[in-house]
Amino acid sequence: MTHRWFEGASRPRVLAHRGLLTPEAIADGVAENSFAAVAAAHAAGAVYVESDCHRTADGTIVLFHDADLSRVTGDPRPVASVTVDELDALMATRGGLITLTQALDSFPTVRFNLDVKAEDAARDVGRIVAPHAHRVLLTSFSDDRRRAALAAAERVGRGIRPATSAGTATITRLLAALALRSPRLVRRSLAGVDALQVPERQGRVRIVTPRLLAAAHRNDVEVHVWTVNDPEDMRRLLAMGVDGLVTDRADVALDLAGH
Repeated sequence: MTHRWFEGASRPRVLAHRGLLTPEAIADGVAENSFAAVAAAHAAGAVYVESDCHRTADGTIVLFHDADLSRVTGDPRPVASVTVDELDALMATRGGLITLTQALDSFPTVRFNLDVKAEDAARDVGRIVAPHAHRVLLTSFSDDRRRAALAAAERVGRGIRPATSAGTATITRLLAALALRSPRLVRRSLAGVDALQVPERQGRVRIVTPRLLAAAHRNDVEVHVWTVNDPEDMRRLLAMGVDGLVTDRADVALDLAGH
């Protein structure tokens, strides 16, 4: 059965990577994963917003990609060592901090694709998204973190779970199954997975191939490719049959996809 996260939205899916930063917003100092970036993606017409979750020192789940603050704010401290008020002050001139609860409450029509970045955030993320499970997809490079968040969401939601995409170990098993040409192992690899969210290549290894696309689609699993910013790459991947694009330029991708 198709999860509600996928239902009723136009395809190909355009996932606004950490919100939307136009050149003008960047010039104004707006940061990725800020309130302003999420609002810009929503205003541009993005149904899906991809973001990341960390936990502050006082236990608040915030939308933030890196484990530390240095790249975004110039402060070298880890996210886990600052309070939400301290982080709010640091983000005040960078588009504004947005917590996970604020994101879900402030943008009730947005479908969130949330990457759980820290082990200590997984259960809190699951608990917070549980009432919104119909419009949340949970993922992580770590399958353990992903499953911990899903389990927490299901406990609170009484068995209703968010959608989910595969972690690194699951994708590795899938690629091995494809190399062995084993439909049984492919099915086993994709059990419980709604999407594969992958780069087109990882080093010299091509991940997105016609074989992977065909296998995923036979098992009712979508393939979303990250992070695709060049319009020619967008067109080429859509022509291959990918189901979604994770992109920093959701405005460009939405126009190209005719949404």
